[in-house]
Amino acid sequence: MERPCVRVPRSAGERVRQELADADVIDTDAKIAVSDGWLYIPVTDTDNLPVAFPVEHRSVEPRNTQTLPGDILGEAPSYERLGDIALVDEDDPDCARRVATALMQSSLPIRSVLNARSKVKGEHRIREWELLAGEETETVHREYGVELLLDVTKVYFSPRLATERRRVVEQVTPDEHVFDMFAGVGPFAIPIAKRGAEVVAVDLNEAAVAYLEKNARRNEVASRIAAIHGDVRDVGAEYAGWADRIIMNLPHSAAQFLETAGHIAGDDAIIHYYDIQPDGAPFSPGEQAIRATLGSMYDIEILERKEVRSYAPHEVNICLDVRLTAR
Repeated sequence: MERPCVRVPRSAGERVRQELADADVIDTDAKIAVSDGWLYIPVTDTDNLPVAFPVEHRSVEPRNTQTLPGDILGEAPSYERLGDIALVDEDDPDCARRVATALMQSSLPIRSVLNARSKVKGEHRIREWELLAGEETETVHREYGVELLLDVTKVYFSPRLATERRRVVEQVTPDEHVFDMFAGVGPFAIPIAKRGAEVVAVDLNEAAVAYLEKNARRNEVASRIAAIHGDVRDVGAEYAGWADRIIMNLPHSAAQFLETAGHIAGDDAIIHYYDIQPDGAPFSPGEQAIRATLGSMYDIEILERKEVRSYAPHEVNICLDVRLTAR
């Protein structure tokens, strides 16, 4: 398309662009062109230019502006991106459908929209979902150089924990033995294996373990991960004293597995213990449980008390990094 453009040397380009922007005469539907050391800044009004540079009519490319769901709805909706799937949590079916329509009509690369129909529940920690738009419930989530294939209707996964996972992964050294007690599709296990550690990853959900195996191959770390479907209390019996580091990401229930963690831990081991507690004193229940269960076998040092995120009104998701030293 052809537009009037202010021709300006590149060395003065940013200054002139800012002056034109302040005068509100830049044509935002067209891209700035570059040719032979000159910038051609498209403008809408050639009679009231604040700069004394020549104007030329020339062909420029249109600017493809991004349309967001909020632009369609008039207000920004609440949703979560997981790969090319959008997840919403709306109790009102009409509202959920309006949000789904806006998400699909937006410029975002979204193939499907799902609405939560239940809280996380059951021993597999999954939710019920309603497919509002699209056809796919399987997607690829990317985080810190790792690709995770998963189906949200079959496994538990939270993209909100990416920063926390990164915090833990960066502590791992290549020679470690790491035991992931509730591994899911591998968001801890895969990046830990990429750092060169040897990982045993266990989950009770058979679908999650199948995805874990696919993700290990996808990220080229299958040789360093043992993906095991089963109850970690049974699997752990085969790994007495093996682990240098143990991931216990099962909030609400991790205390029930501390005895198993103590059995798996080596003489000098670190546990990352996750819990969800009221925000007044969220660390005390976990610390008390750890000391009561493992204090007779290990000296216990709390390395870090970390508030990971808000979970619900007046509840927080926390992590205790704990060093165990055999007595």
